[in-house]
Amino acid sequence: MPGEWLPRTGIGIDVHAYGAEGTELHLAGLFWPGERGLSGHSDGDAVCHAAADALFSAAGVGDLGTHFGTDRPEYAGASGAKLLAEAARIVRSAGYEIGNIAVQFVANRPKFGPRRLEAEAALSEAAAAPVSVSATTSDGLGFTGASEGVAAMATALVYKVAG
Repeated sequence: MPGEWLPRTGIGIDVHAYGAEGTELHLAGLFWPGERGLSGHSDGDAVCHAAADALFSAAGVGDLGTHFGTDRPEYAGASGAKLLAEAARIVRSAGYEIGNIAVQFVANRPKFGPRRLEAEAALSEAAAAPVSVSATTSDGLGFTGASEGVAAMATALVYKVAG
């Protein structure tokens, strides 16, 4: 196929609202004690979900719903890191290797900077590839600015394995 040797990029976006009081926050592959959790079929980790969707997009193998949707009860409550690891396995089994994944999330909380390196290490381990994460706020605008939830956007680069 023409251009098959070229790297492929993918984009992933995920959004989750904050859940009920007393839920635990899992974000960027980490547990955030004392922070209100996100709602979702799995643990609601929007960072991991966006990264997984970016991988699927780059490899052309469906999306998060295709592989981990609500019709898959075995993924109910699953950790985002587990889903990212499984996404990486699926992409590799389709004949691709992962170059890198970059994720940015938008939220007023948690305060991310002090745990950035820890998150990048956890996500890189899950994907078995380099993952970088950055965070920003939306200056009080929209649902993220109103502290109603988290949005995450990711890009991934994959390349076809020779053979």
